[in-house]
Amino acid sequence: MDRSPHVDNPGLFDFPPTSRLHDERTAKIHTILSPGAPPRPTGLGPAADYCLAHHALEGAEAAARSGERAAFDWYTANPHADATAGSTPTVLGPRVVVAPDPAGLPRSPISETPYYVLGPGTEHAAPGLRTLVADAFTTADQTGFGPLLAAHAVVVVLLRAKQLGQTLISWTITRLPGTVFLDHTGDPAVLARDLIHEAGHNWLNDALAAAGCTFDDQAVFHSPWRESMRPAFGFLHACWAFPLTMLYTARVLEHTEGDVRAFLTAYLDQQRDLLAASAADHPRALELIHDEDLRERLAAVHRQALTL
Repeated sequence: MDRSPHVDNPGLFDFPPTSRLHDERTAKIHTILSPGAPPRPTGLGPAADYCLAHHALEGAEAAARSGERAAFDWYTANPHADATAGSTPTVLGPRVVVAPDPAGLPRSPISETPYYVLGPGTEHAAPGLRTLVADAFTTADQTGFGPLLAAHAVVVVLLRAKQLGQTLISWTITRLPGTVFLDHTGDPAVLARDLIHEAGHNWLNDALAAAGCTFDDQAVFHSPWRESMRPAFGFLHACWAFPLTMLYTARVLEHTEGDVRAFLTAYLDQQRDLLAASAADHPRALELIHDEDLRERLAAVHRQALTL
């Protein structure tokens, strides 16, 4: 099989150690939640089961800490957080799309940013927002990023509706892999860009964990995106996620027009300069990754984006 690490090849995002990580961690979480119970796959695939199991584990832990017995029992009885009910059909399979009030999202020591955990009170997003997400998945799939989103953007948490040109904020948290938190403009091409960016972070978190890669915080590199010195972990994340969005943007531009085309063109122009400023340090940071396969995947995407 051709395993050249190029975004045109779906094998770029198929990192075997990650698949093993998903299977092993899902099984472990299910054992913790329901000891002795047989496996209960959702039928959505191992990556989705892995994502949803983390929601169930997080919910169960929170319920146990706060003494909410009914909620704890619900999570242990629903190791997939009952996510298949009311899910949104997409070209990449069912997704869970929610749009909670950002002001009501909890904060705790588990995350520097607000987050959302699926649970018995989960309400799916309104039909128009679910259609927007489905259209964004279609756009991402048509530009070669379907395999990335299929495995690493299972739960989509839509935050604030904004106008094109306003600052769009998005994030992921390591305790909820496969979940993405995003502002949105109502345009699927722009949302697809941000889905790819955050799914890229989820992909790299899993890949680094699966390959057993850790970094010394003393190793720092200049990040043009933050205009500051960043530890290797954060620097490598930026040098992976931003190039992915550049490659996507270059491809989707020919299918956009008007204000959206102007917005994405300006984004790509900006990212070219920022990525170029990372070129000298990137090879040095990659030397800290001992897994050759993973290292070459990251290097290849960075090289490819530099040619845009």
